[in-house]
Amino acid sequence: MSLIRYNPFATKSVSNFFDDVFNRGITDFFGSDFSMSTPSVNVVETENSYRVEVAAPGLEKKDFEVSVDNGFLTVSARKEHKEEVKEGDKYMRREFNFSSFTRSFQLPETVNADDIAANYENGVLKITLPKKGEAKIEAAKVIEIK
Repeated sequence: MSLIRYNPFATKSVSNFFDDVFNRGITDFFGSDFSMSTPSVNVVETENSYRVEVAAPGLEKKDFEVSVDNGFLTVSARKEHKEEVKEGDKYMRREFNFSSFTRSFQLPETVNADDIAANYENGVLKITLPKKGEAKIEAAKVIEIK
């Protein structure tokens, strides 16, 4: 079996090659999920709660939706990127840009779902999941030997 080298210039003119490359959207190269990838998440356990931290810079508080349903915490965001159009502008190509993501987490039975709180600050969405009273971690006790 012999290897065949691909030479894009051999099958197309230089002009057609550049038209083919530069007249494509970024999703043609990387797929439709490239516009907003799934954000990174940290999950931290403290004595009284769990904390979910979602790294989502560039979004605003109004872009998020946090919900709890059937033991699952769902975090989603949707952002429409708009640019002002000046009167008299002539677009040769313009692509709309909508970005979204959804992440779901199964909640442990020890979480008090009624008291879940969320806060978005400095590009990080922090969701506090308080533990039920019986699930809180108690400090280690030292037992005196008599």
